[in-house]
Amino acid sequence: MEKTENENIEIEMLLEAIYRKYGYDFRSYSRASIKRRILRRLTISRLRSISELQHRVLYHIDFFEKLLMDFSINVTEMFRDPVFYKTLRKQVVPVLQTFPYIKIWHAGCSTGEEVYSMAIILKEEGLYDRSQIYATDFNEVVLRQAKQGIFSLERIKDYTYNYQKSGGKESFANYYTAKYDSAIMDQSLKKNIVFAGHNLATDGVFGEMNMIVCRNVLIYFKKNLQNHVLGLFKKSLRHHGFLCLGTKESMMFTEHENDFEPVAGKVKIYRKKIKTLKNEASI
Repeated sequence: MEKTENENIEIEMLLEAIYRKYGYDFRSYSRASIKRRILRRLTISRLRSISELQHRVLYHIDFFEKLLMDFSINVTEMFRDPVFYKTLRKQVVPVLQTFPYIKIWHAGCSTGEEVYSMAIILKEEGLYDRSQIYATDFNEVVLRQAKQGIFSLERIKDYTYNYQKSGGKESFANYYTAKYDSAIMDQSLKKNIVFAGHNLATDGVFGEMNMIVCRNVLIYFKKNLQNHVLGLFKKSLRHHGFLCLGTKESMMFTEHENDFEPVAGKVKIYRKKIKTLKNEASI
């Protein structure tokens, strides 16, 4: 019991030290997830305590970058949750087709698999040439990987299956070139994608978006940070803009529950409400 309590205190001190030294704010991340990642790095590095790990983090930038990779949420795949993408095609794309220009923000894009999935959908629906995708993450390492658009050939079988289940209209092989053990995404998919650093915990509004995609990121945040990020998304969306969350995430019981209406509740696609003049006057 005492060991656990001491570890929790050391974790608080470590996260505060990271924020003060490097500006990355993990203080409002889910403590259970952060603790697992810290203890894993402790074991790998053969250090005796979190305090010893903190000293290494403060005085060795290369060690900090390893821990930063541990904290980064990189569980992703192309066309992840195919029913989400199928619903996107049926219920969101027809609305996007009414706009002369479309801006989409992929927040917490990780290594980019879902960004390229979106690019493929936009291309197949005839929207890519008038779209701009902004793909952001706080982790510069994964951003570089995303920009390269090179993925393991071993995973292509799963990606192809997901693509087909999501309502894909072409052969998935048209979108990549196989080289040795890698799949290199077609250069035409990158034309309208901008990769940029952005930290949801500390950075500001990224506006005026027609759609924001941030799937399976909020589950790693405490309630106060979830509310902050949802507020950020609300300010970054145009009127009636779409917000896509992960299957285990929800607007319910958040400060912004009444700012969005469900479009497809099962796959967590929402739309920003337009405030009435009466509501505006009461603000």
